[in-house]
Amino acid sequence: MMKRRTLSFLALATALAPTLPVLAQSRPIHLIVPYAAGGPIDITARALAERVRDSLGPVIIENRPGAGGNIGAEAVAKAAPDGLTIGIAATATHAVNPWLYRRMPYDAAQDFAPITQMLRVPNVLVMNAETAQRLHINSLQDFMTYARAHPGKLNYGSGGNGSAGHLAGELFKARAGIYAVHIPYNGGNPAQLALLSGQVDFNFDNLATAAANVRSGKLKALAVTTLKRSPALPQVPAVAETLPGFAVDTWWGLVAPAATPRDVVQRLNQAFVATLKAPQTQERFAALMAEPVPTTPEEFGTFMQAERAKYESVVRASGAQVD
Repeated sequence: MMKRRTLSFLALATALAPTLPVLAQSRPIHLIVPYAAGGPIDITARALAERVRDSLGPVIIENRPGAGGNIGAEAVAKAAPDGLTIGIAATATHAVNPWLYRRMPYDAAQDFAPITQMLRVPNVLVMNAETAQRLHINSLQDFMTYARAHPGKLNYGSGGNGSAGHLAGELFKARAGIYAVHIPYNGGNPAQLALLSGQVDFNFDNLATAAANVRSGKLKALAVTTLKRSPALPQVPAVAETLPGFAVDTWWGLVAPAATPRDVVQRLNQAFVATLKAPQTQERFAALMAEPVPTTPEEFGTFMQAERAKYESVVRASGAQVD
């Protein structure tokens, strides 16, 4: 009898062995968001943290904003590579800031282990509706034709030098062969208010922010900046339909410290990718105009490398720099 019980116990232990590391994880995972609470990145991070609880255990969100996201990204880079500290990598922290800041507290290319891309949100080229009507601009081609015929007559606002809106504008100007005056504001909200009041003619704004004013008729959407049209505004063409290859998305994903073991990265990837693919997750993020982009760690690493290369030339051409 004793021998049977021993054999049964050993069989049970063997069956449970593959799951013991997950079940035995008593310490929570800390997910560092390098931006303030309440924004789209924070909201989506919290939503994912809740949904991976069953597979990974508790995931605690830590907001560490400041220095354009560099403070939070540095905290991830310097954390113990044990899978218990991960963080958000975003367009700014891992593609723009390496060229924008004179001194960086981390190496975006070397200090992180990619886990998966999470989401992308289109930007959209929007005009003040009254200005568009007055200038007879009804399409992106109309816009480009007018801008080429009247260099410097159009101006655009952004949330500041080196911001996503500024760099999208500079890349568009270079690709379209136009010149427009850039007017930096102290943040995205003042830039949008300037557009709505007619102080500036156009902006490259986040689709989630601009959509309500587009639908109300206050802004005219000329094109989205993703390679393909957005399901949120399917009637609005992509810039790439006129300027092939043009793409300036706002994106973010998950990374761990560089020395995190590969098997740990893979386990994190599997949990978060499964959540990103879940219909409930996709529906929730669609309300934020965000598209889930689950990837392998290798795909996300290659993507970030390409984004850094793209923004290097854009930032340098813009002349923007932060000490």
